Amino acid sequence: MDKKNALRAGALAAGTTLMMLLMSSPALALTRDDGDDPGPGLSIADTLGLYVAAPIVIFAVITGLVMVLDKSKTEHRVLKPTKPKA
Repeated sequence: MDKKNALRAGALAAGTTLMMLLMSSPALALTRDDGDDPGPGLSIADTLGLYVAAPIVIFAVITGLVMVLDKSKTEHRVLKPTKPKA
């Protein structure tokens, strides 16, 4: 019975998504609204810097701060299990 319910849920989700995609009209994005004043576009370098490099740098800074400021005791840290010597 679980396979039937999963199949039914998947079909419902796929059908709903398809209907939403068909009902939305991206052609209206080309018409300007009153007061719409878009700025100049971003260059490729600006786009990569803003959406790729900046998040990586922010992640690295946060990771570095957490590692440097870690005050936990070494006996409380989780270490990889080692093989016992035979």
